[in-house]
Amino acid sequence: MTRVSVVDFGGDGRPIVVMHGLMGRARTWWRVAQWLRRYGHVVGFDARGHGRGPRGGPWTTEQFVADAAALVRSLGEPAVLIGHSMGGLHAWSLAATHPELVHAVVVEDMAPDHRGRTVDTWRGYFESWPVPFQSLAHVRDFFGDAGEYFTECVEERSDGYHLIAALDDLYEIASEWGRRDYWPLVESVRCPMLVIEAEHTFMPAGQQAEMARRAPEGRHVVAPGAGHVVHDSAPEFYRGAVEAFLSELLGR
Repeated sequence: MTRVSVVDFGGDGRPIVVMHGLMGRARTWWRVAQWLRRYGHVVGFDARGHGRGPRGGPWTTEQFVADAAALVRSLGEPAVLIGHSMGGLHAWSLAATHPELVHAVVVEDMAPDHRGRTVDTWRGYFESWPVPFQSLAHVRDFFGDAGEYFTECVEERSDGYHLIAALDDLYEIASEWGRRDYWPLVESVRCPMLVIEAEHTFMPAGQQAEMARRAPEGRHVVAPGAGHVVHDSAPEFYRGAVEAFLSELLGR
């Protein structure tokens, strides 16, 4: 088993595994975990190439899913998976390929078909950042509504703050999404699935609502005014949607 960097946020009961997005890490979920603990035992982990997670590929969905599956097995019972962006993709992929490990899935602002998109647009954006950032306040100011999220994604070095994840690794991860159709995995999910879409999403139009329609127990909501990191940009809406889903699902 690949050793992953696990953050135990506490709580009792059914495992709830929070799965971060591209360039993130487990600790970006700290605020969410504070209220999520009432519903179960909340655990996060740093995905391969992120935070303190294992370095090196292969940078495939299958490898990320295998890492997550190994963690869930160690928890001893099927988990609720809550994933943002990349984490959402890996969450529904795990539910599709290892249904015995997953009780339910929450997907936050991720779509299954990015074919034709390339990382070139993202490459230009990432490489325009004023790295190294001079302070954590500089990080917060630069990223605006997502500033608190990104303070968890950087580390201090001798010349300032740098993204923990390596950009070349991120390009490899994201480039796979532009080559693959993930609809078959969505259609293989057999557990309840909540899809939370940002009003200002950059995902292909209509796909997130369609995901919920194709899932046997799917639900779709749109977070008004929210950007891609819904749990930071619309935290009250996000909490309400997730709590309603979990309350019905877990009877808590």
